[in-house]
Amino acid sequence: MNHLLRSHAPISDAAWTALDREATERLTPALGARKLVDFSGPHGWEYSATNLGRTGRLASAPAEGVTGLHRRVLPLVEARADFQLSRSELRDADRGAEDIDLESLDKAAHQIAVAENVAVFHGWNGAITGIGESAPQEQIALGETAEHYPRQVAGAVEQLLCSGIGGPYGLALGRAQYRRVVETAEHGGYPLLDHLRKILEGPIVWAPGVQGAVVLSLRGGDFLFESGQDLSIGYDSHDSEVVRLYLEESFSFHVATPEAAVALKP
Repeated sequence: MNHLLRSHAPISDAAWTALDREATERLTPALGARKLVDFSGPHGWEYSATNLGRTGRLASAPAEGVTGLHRRVLPLVEARADFQLSRSELRDADRGAEDIDLESLDKAAHQIAVAENVAVFHGWNGAITGIGESAPQEQIALGETAEHYPRQVAGAVEQLLCSGIGGPYGLALGRAQYRRVVETAEHGGYPLLDHLRKILEGPIVWAPGVQGAVVLSLRGGDFLFESGQDLSIGYDSHDSEVVRLYLEESFSFHVATPEAAVALKP
């Protein structure tokens, strides 16, 4: 990962280990999309496009009697979240401090995780078509209270079954919707989270950045997240007070079967 220029940073090996560990701990819970779609990679920073297996006809050819096609590919996008750390805090880390201030790293990790979730579920204008915007079924309104969520989720599952899309199914919930679910018990005290899992026969994930929720099939082959460089910390510059760093990744996302998901409006 030479392009990350980590060897140029005034950061010790021990401090880099601490930063990578902190980033992993902050990113893992928030990367909800990866828990529900097919993941391929990482294929490396040099990897630039996903093969779609399709062609388009060229309008002309360089010689008579020859026709031409061009291969269609999906370019990877690069996402980056910048942050900076105090050099004095990094020196304290080398002295063995367990409570160094990594708030800026935590914030950047959350921001880039949200961006990835939004790109997968809602799209990235001009770059990625998301699951929700490609799903052909009419969106279902969740409503303001979680008590009606089982009916709406069951309706979404029925839509998928009617389209011939088998399960199990997963559910991505935005922050507000997830909080409502975990706070709600149905009549008799039965946890709503468990009821929804029984309907789906699959997982429910916290996906910050999602507006509402998305029910999707987990049978495989319908949604592909292709990673070039997985999320990594890189070095930008430094002065006597701070080190400027960033979190970066490259990826593409392809919806192969739009009808394999139903979006639920907030």
